[in-house]
Amino acid sequence: MSNVETKSVEVRCGAAVDGERPDGVPRVDVLTPRDVPLGGPRAMTVRRTLPQRARTLIGAWCFADHYGPDDVSETDGMDVAPHPHTGLQTVSWLFTGEIEHRDSLGSHAFVRPGELNLMTGGHGIAHSEVSTPRTTVLHGVQLWVALPEEHRHTARDFHHHVPEPVRVDGAEIRVFLGSLAGVTSPVPAFTPLLGAEIALQPHATVTLAVDRGFEHGLLVDRGDVRLADVLLRPAELGYVPPGPGTLTLTNDSDGPARTLLLGGTPFGEEIVMWWNFIGRNHEDIVKAREEWQESSDRFGAVEGYPGDRLPAPALPRASIKPRRNPPVH
Repeated sequence: MSNVETKSVEVRCGAAVDGERPDGVPRVDVLTPRDVPLGGPRAMTVRRTLPQRARTLIGAWCFADHYGPDDVSETDGMDVAPHPHTGLQTVSWLFTGEIEHRDSLGSHAFVRPGELNLMTGGHGIAHSEVSTPRTTVLHGVQLWVALPEEHRHTARDFHHHVPEPVRVDGAEIRVFLGSLAGVTSPVPAFTPLLGAEIALQPHATVTLAVDRGFEHGLLVDRGDVRLADVLLRPAELGYVPPGPGTLTLTNDSDGPARTLLLGGTPFGEEIVMWWNFIGRNHEDIVKAREEWQESSDRFGAVEGYPGDRLPAPALPRASIKPRRNPPVH
């Protein structure tokens, strides 16, 4: 998905700092999203949890948009024209609906519930995303992963994977990146990562072993879910710094709950993120924007989309000062 804000903000992001509570219970910071409309008056609105002032990265996860359930008869659904990416991977995960994906690698795929589409932008890629005519309700998340310096100019790539669900103590888990609950995704990542959907039966509790070196974020899609001793409501994200070896999730609802667990080792590099580009400094962003506007071969062409490419918004007049994760006490 593109960041189609007309006044895109340049963001510099730094790594997290370790920390945990003295009583041994995992510390949980609650992050609330902001609403971002993706276009005109009938646009779909997303709830953006990352980046924000309280936290800019969770591992290498640098962007999280949570949307729906969206009745496409009342909005235009999703229709994102060809747009570029650099220095990142996009992760598309749906709960309801279907999205048609086309990219300049030549990939033509469909995003469906419970199926991972992961696209590597690297040095440069372009893609389009359109909800299909048979979609009546659109509901899912769009995530970005920052690529480390040694891989940020890697070749464009695309992976599709359908994870098999595993059931543990009233939870159904689909691991689409990394390892959890004895399951490992075959999809490669450039830094240690975890991405999994966890569905919980009413009032179920599950305790999961996790990597102590990871920081984690639990995004609640539906239901009221307790992470350790902190209650998270729909669209909230609970952040846990590195340290705990287990995470306990409890569905406090009378109905089913659904969450996404994201994790990774703290990203040790400072990055600059603006519009759909990730670089290391302002000059990286300026160059990427110029090459997109000039239809450079860097991004290639998307075949089969019935319309024009998205133009890049105007650059800010000055670089924005670094925005860092706060220290963990």
